[in-house]
Amino acid sequence: MKRSAQLMPQAAVGHLGWLRGAIGASLGILSAGAITAAVLGTGDPAIPWLVAPMGASAVLVFAVPASPLAQPWAVIVGNLLSSAIGLFMGISLGSPLLAASLGVGSAIAAMSLTRSLHPPGGACALLCALGSAGHDHWTLFILVPVALNVTALAGAGWIYNNLTGHPWPHHIKAPSPAAGASFAYTLEDLEAVLAEWNEMLDVDIDDLDAIFQALHRRVEKQALRRI
Repeated sequence: MKRSAQLMPQAAVGHLGWLRGAIGASLGILSAGAITAAVLGTGDPAIPWLVAPMGASAVLVFAVPASPLAQPWAVIVGNLLSSAIGLFMGISLGSPLLAASLGVGSAIAAMSLTRSLHPPGGACALLCALGSAGHDHWTLFILVPVALNVTALAGAGWIYNNLTGHPWPHHIKAPSPAAGASFAYTLEDLEAVLAEWNEMLDVDIDDLDAIFQALHRRVEKQALRRI
C-alpha cells in the first residue's frame, strides 16, 4: 500500500523532540526582538522592531536545523536579499499588488541563483513591497531592523542548536560503503538518480548518503542474525 508523504511523528523530548525546537524558537524570537528594540527603540510605529517572517525562519532554524533551507547563509542572505528586492519593487513601481507579485517572484529567482533559498524570504519580499508601496512609504532604513532581526536570530540559532546537540551550520561526515557490501554506489550515482527524479528534496545529498549507508548496514546485520 502506497503511503502519502508525511512528517515523522515527534516526541516532546529527545534528539528531535518538538519541545527543544519550541523553546529554541521562543528564545530566538525573544533575542531578535529585544536586540532590535534596544538598538532602534520602539517609538516609531511605522518601523517594526520585529518583522513577521522571522516567525517562519524560527521554525526552520530551530525545528529542522538540518534542512538546507535552514542554514545560516539561507537565513541571512535569503531574508535580506528578498527584503531589498521587495523594497525596490515597491519604491520603483508604486503599485502594491504589482510590487508584491514581482517582488516575490524576483526574490525566488535571486535566492535560487545565490543558493540562499529560504521560504520566509518570500514573506520578507512581500512585506517590504507592500510597506514601501503602501501608506507607510518604507525607505531603505527598513532593511536595518530586518538585518538586526536575522542576525540576532541566526546568532541564537547557532548557540542554541550547537548546545542541544545539533551542529549548526549542519554538517555530516558521510560514511564509506560497508566493507564487502553486495550493493555499492557513488555520490555520482546518487546525484544522477536525483537528477532523473527532477524534484527538489529538502535534504542534503550527504544526509541521503548517510541514511542509505546506515540502512544498508542495519539490513545486513538483521540478515546475519537470521542465519
